[in-house]
Amino acid sequence: MVIDPPAARPRVDSLVTATYHLAASPDTPVARQRAPMTQPANNIGARAPLPGTRRPLPLAGYRVLTFEAFGAGPFGSMYLADLGAEVIKIENREQGGDASRGMGPYFLGAADSEFFQTFNLNKKSITLNLKTEAGQQAFHRLVATAHVVLNNLRGDQPDKLGLTYPALKAFNPRIVCAHVSAYGRDNERRHWPGYDYLMQAEAGYFHLTGEPDTPPTRMGLSIIDFMTGITTALAVLAALLGLARDGIGRDVDVSLFDVALHQLSYPGTWYLNESLNTGRLPRSSHPSATPVQLYRTGDGWIFLMCMTEKFWQALIEAIGSPELGKDPRFATLAARREHRAALTEVLDALLAADTTSAWLAKFSGLLPAAPVYDLAQALDNPFLDTLGMIQSTPHPERAQFRTLANPIRLDGQRLGGKVGSALGADTEDVLRSLGYDSAQLDALRRERAI
Repeated sequence: MVIDPPAARPRVDSLVTATYHLAASPDTPVARQRAPMTQPANNIGARAPLPGTRRPLPLAGYRVLTFEAFGAGPFGSMYLADLGAEVIKIENREQGGDASRGMGPYFLGAADSEFFQTFNLNKKSITLNLKTEAGQQAFHRLVATAHVVLNNLRGDQPDKLGLTYPALKAFNPRIVCAHVSAYGRDNERRHWPGYDYLMQAEAGYFHLTGEPDTPPTRMGLSIIDFMTGITTALAVLAALLGLARDGIGRDVDVSLFDVALHQLSYPGTWYLNESLNTGRLPRSSHPSATPVQLYRTGDGWIFLMCMTEKFWQALIEAIGSPELGKDPRFATLAARREHRAALTEVLDALLAADTTSAWLAKFSGLLPAAPVYDLAQALDNPFLDTLGMIQSTPHPERAQFRTLANPIRLDGQRLGGKVGSALGADTEDVLRSLGYDSAQLDALRRERAI
């Protein structure tokens, strides 16, 4: 989602790191701090290597500053953190920090929740009040040490707040400034706030999801938020690779709406070239290949995906009905598509003779098939233990707290994770790394800058 900043003071929320314009002269504290880094610094927030190896994580030494809340931004920056980047959430204590810290129904003490931790593993947190001059100065000094600045604002806000590369290049010509918005920064909707469900609605997803003749239906998860986060992480990494080549930073833009449209994929291509308006089909069927859909079994459902002729032949052999391959209604892919309803009726009757688990045992390794689980069944599946997809991430309020692991493996190992820091827990350490001493930190507290 993209957060609409409060009218009183534009709030930097969500995916991306935010950077404010600083006109630095050689005499300013920021300019004296040190020149912008040309390579990742090994002493910046380095996480331990994976067990059994001395190799650092790929993004170790990179510093990413984020002002973020809820889904899209934190999801994308968590990938960077999981891969070794030092991701520092900059939060406003007076506003309660990232709004998802207060998102129920399950909380982990004050200013923390299970929702928050879902999107913020491996991240640090500092508090800065950018409404104060001292807070902005501290932030600017921190930006001088960073590689990436991410902001998740309405499209009209980055220019107003000086978060763009043109505004920042005099301060740090190597900075990568990433902007996630609802609809982009260069069109008539740049001032619109936006959320995942709105994108699904306007990009056609409600028309593609669910059974025919039912109300428009969204997907069960905020998939546009998540895909926007991953797309932004990819774009940031590409910008960092370009930076290593030419030494120049840039702006990176990703919008929820653009990502939603891009994910229309082949139905979008079909419409643009053939005017085919793909709609919903019964049983979550594939629009072209069949049998690719839900079928009834003796005790529930099974999803089959015979995307090729090879798998169709494997299916009819496994269910003991090879004669179906000679039935003219089902002999070819085109014929099966034309007679989809008749084939559904035939396969329902045959599959009803046994249970889902029995059929899966017969199909295992022969053709693509899956049980249809609810959320509890999906997460209690013992196969997840084999994969290592559930990780222990002890929390001060809950020693047995568990989360889902990052799907990326490096050298055959999961990336690992720990819970995100409490609100402002890393403020003093980070500011001391910038050269602030105890007296200066006390002054910042008196001025309510931290």
